[in-house]
Amino acid sequence: MNRTNNRFSRLSLAAGLFAASLGMAQAAPGDKVKVGLMLPYTGTYASLGNAITNGFKQYVAENGGKLGGREVEYYTVDDESDPAKATENANKLIKRDKVDLLVGTVHSGVALAMAKVARENKTLLIVPNAGADEITGPLCAPNVFRSSFSAWQPSFAMGEVMAKKGLKKVVTVTWKYSFGLQSVEGFKEAFEKGGGKVAKDMTLPFPNVEFQPFLTEIASIKPDAVFVFFAGAGAAKFVKDYAAAGLNKSIPLYGPGFLTDGNLDAMGDAGKGLQTTLHYADSLDNKKDAAFRLGYVKAYKQQPDVYAVQGYDAAQLYQAGLSAAGGDPAKQEAVIKGMEVARIDSPRGPFTLSKAHNPVQDIYLREVVGGQNKVVSTAVKGLADPARGCKL
Repeated sequence: MNRTNNRFSRLSLAAGLFAASLGMAQAAPGDKVKVGLMLPYTGTYASLGNAITNGFKQYVAENGGKLGGREVEYYTVDDESDPAKATENANKLIKRDKVDLLVGTVHSGVALAMAKVARENKTLLIVPNAGADEITGPLCAPNVFRSSFSAWQPSFAMGEVMAKKGLKKVVTVTWKYSFGLQSVEGFKEAFEKGGGKVAKDMTLPFPNVEFQPFLTEIASIKPDAVFVFFAGAGAAKFVKDYAAAGLNKSIPLYGPGFLTDGNLDAMGDAGKGLQTTLHYADSLDNKKDAAFRLGYVKAYKQQPDVYAVQGYDAAQLYQAGLSAAGGDPAKQEAVIKGMEVARIDSPRGPFTLSKAHNPVQDIYLREVVGGQNKVVSTAVKGLADPARGCKL
């Protein structure tokens, strides 16, 4: 009788070990969390991609190098801000590296392709910058989140600000791609509602920075102000060219905060006095931001910007999801529910997520003073993107 029981016990133990070995890759408590960073590390948006990466890794470092109690393993791809390579790059991270989380990106055209791949493969995606309205609009999905903003949010806020200033006739200039065009549309929605009129919309191909013909035309139109969307190195060049043409003395320049964030050193004196709207600023009075900035300077020997904040909050958001799932990234439904109900204690100020998974957040009016984007006021409190077309 005892021999039979012992033999049965040994067989049961062997069967259990075999079954455990099959499931080990997904559920073993000691497994690392695999994070795929698909961001621009070369070209116009390289500095933005690096800041997002730094911010994400800073939060992980603050948590002992772990998310959800597990060590983090990074897989990195330079997306080169090239939509033509986006699908292949995203598939590398998902199918070859089998990441638990895909993080990316800056360029909206690339992010739209990433969202499509993530939807098809049911891979969790956090967008730490690209604001294409479709991502939390018609392309919204249970597994797609954003830790940044929609194109509509900061530009709509600036439309309200400029209308309240009594400006009536405005010219807009942007790169002719998804985010730029949607930024202009968001601005126009609020500005025209407030009684303003857009005299002319001007566009040029991304990443073209030959601005002189547009500056000449602006001088001939003589609008009350100019609204632009540019970011990265292109933004710095536009502001410098605008000042060199003398237009800043008679026609004020406005835009969402990407115009000046991360670009102030490159702009020099040309950036002085510029007013922009964004969900972050350099002089916010909250303890979380003070600690974040101190930690960032210590780790990276430079001041953080909005892109670093968005990377930091992408990690915070995933941490909230993993905590709700007991630290197991394979329990995706539980991870998603945890992320949906999270209240993120962000350096920008606390935010929650809309039903479409986009931050509901304050938008600040900022002014370039002493080499910083300093807060002037809160332009709009708790602004939620309308998420037009989202079926969640």
